[in-house]
Amino acid sequence: MTTESRSQRLDALLAASPVIPVITVPELAHAVPLARALVAGGITTLEITLRTPVARDAAKAIMAEVPEAVVGLGTVLTPADLETAHALGARFALSPGATPDLLRAAAASDMVFMPGIATPSDLMQVLAAGFTVAKFFPAVPAGGMAALKALGGPFPQARFCPTGGIGEADAKAWLALPNVAAVGGSWLAPEAEIRAGNFSAITERARRTLAALR
Repeated sequence: MTTESRSQRLDALLAASPVIPVITVPELAHAVPLARALVAGGITTLEITLRTPVARDAAKAIMAEVPEAVVGLGTVLTPADLETAHALGARFALSPGATPDLLRAAAASDMVFMPGIATPSDLMQVLAAGFTVAKFFPAVPAGGMAALKALGGPFPQARFCPTGGIGEADAKAWLALPNVAAVGGSWLAPEAEIRAGNFSAITERARRTLAALR
């Protein structure tokens, strides 16, 4: 698959869902109810992070039982993780950073991939590998909105999905930046609410977030 077609698929994903919940699934039983709660609230593009032993099975369960969900794998750190995302049938993959090995593997794959950056040097490596949309992580500690505004000067071709420290109160301000295509965050599905089975609160937060963005 060409770089252009991968980019087009990523653009379509981000246009359909400018808010991407960063989800850590603590137990497999939580996966499907959580995905259904977010979809009911209007958020269908989901990042399932590879941070727990059940993450892969959780992603598989959601893809099988919640067809409305567009499932991607996050915390992709190695080429093997990227292959896992591909083998599972994930629609996209994201990384908090970008090693040369991972960028080479992603460039050779037909997987829709969003590498992570935190500095101008990171971004230069990502752009050189053919990726023009990057995850800006950790967004707030790495300089916040001021940093993204500054990156827009020398890198007008780059767009970002900032994640890390963003919450319901400031998501709209981040999305207002011209080089921000989407925002991600764990605030949409807090682990305490997942463990408590308080999925109605997650649905309501998703609805409230989307309403605020409109």
